[in-house]
Amino acid sequence: MINYIPPYLKPGDTIGIVAPAGKISKEQMQASFSIIENWGYKIELGKHLFSSDNQFAGTDKERASDLQYMLDSKHIKAILCARGGYGTIRLLPYLDFSNFKKNPCWIIGYSDITVLHSYLLKVLNICSLHATMPINFSYEKESSKSLNLLNAALQGQISEIAFQSNVLNRTGIAEGIITGGNLSMLYSMRGIDIDIDTDGKILFIEDLNEYLYHIDRMMMNIKLGGKLSGLKGLLIGGISDMNDNTVPFGKTAREIIAESVSDYNFPVAFDFPAGHQKSNLPIILGRKVKLSISETGSELKYF
Repeated sequence: MINYIPPYLKPGDTIGIVAPAGKISKEQMQASFSIIENWGYKIELGKHLFSSDNQFAGTDKERASDLQYMLDSKHIKAILCARGGYGTIRLLPYLDFSNFKKNPCWIIGYSDITVLHSYLLKVLNICSLHATMPINFSYEKESSKSLNLLNAALQGQISEIAFQSNVLNRTGIAEGIITGGNLSMLYSMRGIDIDIDTDGKILFIEDLNEYLYHIDRMMMNIKLGGKLSGLKGLLIGGISDMNDNTVPFGKTAREIIAESVSDYNFPVAFDFPAGHQKSNLPIILGRKVKLSISETGSELKYF
């Protein structure tokens, strides 16, 4: 099935900003406002963007009402999630995507926003952008490529991304729809109606600050659940700041992932520059891609 690609943006279009998960302050958002305006877009903020309810950006109903307004508004051409954290999945019972399905726009974010990416692709067959969020926007040089490519992707100008090799890579070429996101979130959605479909697809995963045995448990879950057997390829982004117990697990996170797919022969590429890191390049989830992996480097190219 060919997934729907929302209309690309042009100067003067409006980007809506909401916080469906963790709370965020005005100070944390200032850089993103000026950067987005410098790109030539208008900004519309969610009514409860700076609300607070313990760790959340307002109550579930407040956060859901902000997102619902953006989903229903025809003049909003992209919905940018301010940050991750936790809480997006709590909004699903309150959301109605019927108007959005008639007039889709880009939904942008990563980490906890994997919930929305999974819903869009599994239920609505609509592409979305796994990319950096306002809490990470800055004028630092390390962030410039991520931001420039995000703007390019919003305008339909992204083509291919080359990245470094890794000794754990498995060389080869894979073609298919790319899906996935944060490994912990994908694991948490197993068994519900937005559990991702991986058959015949290229799976992207990334994670941060997990215990090594948690990584093993999650990989075993998706393996025993049949999520790896039908893959065309596996793409791994940032896997960093891992924790271990007093008695060591005995493998790195990358080694755990490599071992979990050792029974299969699809191509595997580590160290794609996306995820919980300063270099967080955009991925258009739901698009058909070509993943080429050689001993000297790898490339992700869109059709």
